[in-house]
Amino acid sequence: MANTKTIDAHRTSLRQNVVVRYLSPFVIVGITVLVWMLWPVMHADPFAIFLAAVIVSASFFGFVPALVCTALSVLTLGFLIFPPLSNMRISQTDLERLFGFVIVSVITAGLARKRSQAETSAGEMRGRMAAIVESSDDAILSTTAAGAITTWNSGAETLYGYSEQEALGRHIAFLSPIEKTREVSRNLSRVRKGEHVNNYQTEHLRKNGSRVLVQISIAPLRSGKVVAGASAIVRDITAEKHSEEILRKNEKLSTAGRMASTLAHEINNPLEALANLLYLARNNSSKCSEYLRLAEKEVDRISSITRFALGFIRESHTTSLLNVPEMIDQILALYSAKLNTGYIQVEKKYSAEANVQGYPGELRQLFANLLINSVDAMKNGGRLCVHVSRGREWRNGSRSGVRVSIADTGFGIRPAEMHHLFEPFFTTKKDLGTGLGLWISQGIVQKHGGTIRVRSRVSPGSSGTVFHIFLPDVTAVPQAVA
Repeated sequence: MANTKTIDAHRTSLRQNVVVRYLSPFVIVGITVLVWMLWPVMHADPFAIFLAAVIVSASFFGFVPALVCTALSVLTLGFLIFPPLSNMRISQTDLERLFGFVIVSVITAGLARKRSQAETSAGEMRGRMAAIVESSDDAILSTTAAGAITTWNSGAETLYGYSEQEALGRHIAFLSPIEKTREVSRNLSRVRKGEHVNNYQTEHLRKNGSRVLVQISIAPLRSGKVVAGASAIVRDITAEKHSEEILRKNEKLSTAGRMASTLAHEINNPLEALANLLYLARNNSSKCSEYLRLAEKEVDRISSITRFALGFIRESHTTSLLNVPEMIDQILALYSAKLNTGYIQVEKKYSAEANVQGYPGELRQLFANLLINSVDAMKNGGRLCVHVSRGREWRNGSRSGVRVSIADTGFGIRPAEMHHLFEPFFTTKKDLGTGLGLWISQGIVQKHGGTIRVRSRVSPGSSGTVFHIFLPDVTAVPQAVA
């Protein structure tokens, strides 16, 4: 690479000097005559060495100097090597050879010029690419097929803290925590098979021992049909993930705020009933026991609502076995007053043993977001259908899990909006929404290793939206970032 850059730079400097360009043919022809005189082997076919002179002139100085070199070569051949042209004693054969030499020299000079231009363009392209790689904020590096680092840009130095001299030659695994060793081996194995490892998130180690959350893309480097190594682009996404986490927490607080009025209403009703029952118990001793039993039920109802609210807000860093129908019923019970006043009919169809391993608070937020969206979409009443069943996802290794469908007969989502539905800050509710609910919901589903799909219609009389969620039985617990 360094030799190629040196040659390209030398050629460029020579071509930029006009005096050197047009003096060069005289110098080259002079050297050629000297070589011809000192090397008797060339006497048998002098055209070969002069043709080589034309090629050198075209390669290093351009097409016009090569034409000058051709003219000087013809004069030299005619006056010094063959019988002098001035005596007109040159044979027909020599004239034909000279004419052929001119044609071949011009063609050769043109070809040499094109090749030189192609090499120069390639050199300039390599230089631009090298500058782009070197100036990139992302870490860009390459390795051999065995995993030894061969290139290391300034972005990699900034990200990891190792200089180029410290990194070159070392195995790529030194950047990964000990528990990620198999991940490195798996990626190298895929690359050696010619596969790409597209954007995925993992942890790497800096020189100071701290961990950094990164996103990596790996591609094979080929030499012909053989995979000779790999190139990787590594991006630090710590700040991005921190910002996303702040947005998630803000959306969670926003959802909790929207639930506050509902919670107040749901708690106020049993509190009023409790106050009435206690009043009756004080003034009617004969039925005191019955009134206290009813009061105890109201206290249990308040306790249930409070536990649900705490479960929604409280963070959980461990998964637990959750019953999906029970969780959805809790949310529907919380919004029962809104469903009744909005003339929304709820249709439920649950299958037994619809349990998943997941994070309780996040799954409550997922189903609350989707159910609230459905309720908000039915301003003039309608039907809300919630189906929960066991199922399999055949497109991803035939995983078993739970399927949840939430359908409404609301106003629907226009086709132009469907492409932006899961983007942050996109909302169809105008001033009512933050535009983060579905983005957060998609993140929760992906965190649990599941999938979420949506279908919608806006046709009058048959409008509505349905969300299909698949949650696998087992959720992988992500590694914490130090």
